[in-house]
Amino acid sequence: MKATARVIVTPKPVVNDPQGLTVKQGLMTLGFREVEDVRVGKYIEVSLEAETMHEARERVEAMCRQLLANHVIEDFHFELDHEGGKHR
Repeated sequence: MKATARVIVTPKPVVNDPQGLTVKQGLMTLGFREVEDVRVGKYIEVSLEAETMHEARERVEAMCRQLLANHVIEDFHFELDHEGGKHR
């Protein structure tokens, strides 16, 4: 079965995010005063082949832990899509 993982990686809440601060300041300068916080992260799409959704989930989890996210300073979450629907 073919699956697509959509991975979102963001800095942990306790980690400084200079990019997020810059974007927040830019939005405020443009008049978006309602913005309280901005965190800038990464969006990664991975297409993979797996026997089951369980196997696909395990493989994507391993990819995130080993390469896609730095577990010391980043959090991640992902969704899996396959021909039959979407799984979180």
